[in-house]
Amino acid sequence: MGEWLDRRFEISERKSSLRTEIIAGITTFMTMAYIIFVNPAILSETGMDFGAVMTATCLASAIGTLIMGLYANYPFALAPGMGLNAFFAFTVVIGMKISWQTALAAVFLDGILFILLTASRVREAIVNAVPYNLKLAVSAGIGLFIALIGLVGAGIVVDNPATLVSLGDLTKPAPILSLCGLLLMAVLHAYKVKGALLWGILAVTLAAIPLGVASPPQGIISTPPSLSPILFKFDLKGLMNVAMIGVVITFLFVDLFDTLGTLIGVSARAGFLDKDGNLPRANKALTADAVATAVGACLGTSTVTTYVESASGVEEGGRTGLASCVVALLFLGALFFSPIARIVPAAATSPALIMVGVFMMQALKGLNFDDITEMVPAAIAIFTMPFTYSIAEGIAWGIISYTLIKLLTGRGRQVSLTMSILTALFLAKEFLL
Repeated sequence: MGEWLDRRFEISERKSSLRTEIIAGITTFMTMAYIIFVNPAILSETGMDFGAVMTATCLASAIGTLIMGLYANYPFALAPGMGLNAFFAFTVVIGMKISWQTALAAVFLDGILFILLTASRVREAIVNAVPYNLKLAVSAGIGLFIALIGLVGAGIVVDNPATLVSLGDLTKPAPILSLCGLLLMAVLHAYKVKGALLWGILAVTLAAIPLGVASPPQGIISTPPSLSPILFKFDLKGLMNVAMIGVVITFLFVDLFDTLGTLIGVSARAGFLDKDGNLPRANKALTADAVATAVGACLGTSTVTTYVESASGVEEGGRTGLASCVVALLFLGALFFSPIARIVPAAATSPALIMVGVFMMQALKGLNFDDITEMVPAAIAIFTMPFTYSIAEGIAWGIISYTLIKLLTGRGRQVSLTMSILTALFLAKEFLL
């Protein structure tokens, strides 16, 4: 069995091992398992059944991640995207007073359009057209972004109406546990202990129970809630509303460039990019993402996208699709073992995200600091991601500034046709749509 898996996923060829891939998969799952409960909590605000959405979340995540692992052979995991689910619930359904059935139809159409764009290799062309320096910047920007997510989740950084952000109350148990977990992970990593992030997550979870930060599991096994309240419940006729054009375009743009950013950023960190800075088999990875979005809409959940938390598994050494298959199996298991998955607190996963942010900042070493026309767009992309809380916005303004600076300094020939088209589209989206 081990030899077959090695050949199937090219484990030895990518200088990994069966044990490393399994640990990487478990680590990725634990850093993103929050989506199992957060996604239904958000979508249930629209009137969708909480239990049914939880089942849909697990199934859509498992299917998308399994396709990524088996078809693309990359250690990337997929799940309903944060931000996109909030846009679905609070902007489209609650704000625009559009039914959740029609909103699901928009997500389904988004998935179909992505499949067509991927089949025509348009999405792959976009991935490969982004200049190498911007790809490194995307990796570093995602590092800052994911570290901020971890700091907020840990309660170390909190909102402040006067200064936007400020230091949280470090005397509370959750921030203390997170800081201890961060130190533990750093020390274990320094000693080159395999699974350092995973061991840190487990240690903080166990410590969190007696401190009241996490509750003991209420049982072990539970029956998955029925999908019937939301399965295939999208309303395609509702898409005839003119207002839905903007909704579909927004889903399309955000999902496209969130996925683009994650693939580029995590791939740069994992060493997947070739000598020209392109991602081999990018079309297969994008196909997995596109199909997962369409399938997710059929099951009853918002847009499924590639998760930046995949970087945690990459940092544990995950280099093949076997890690993704492990994540997929754990999502399926979560359908039946949700009481156990539920107990892992944010205080345990947050330090892992901070550590991933630290690791991804290493991309800065490869940036060209001597050419201001390369450095400024890279810096804009890096700054924009955490400060706007959006990977997509970081990519957009990185591309816009790259094109404009090159044109205004007489280096227009360095801007490809694809980059010019992307710049025009981004400017139209930001100022006209």
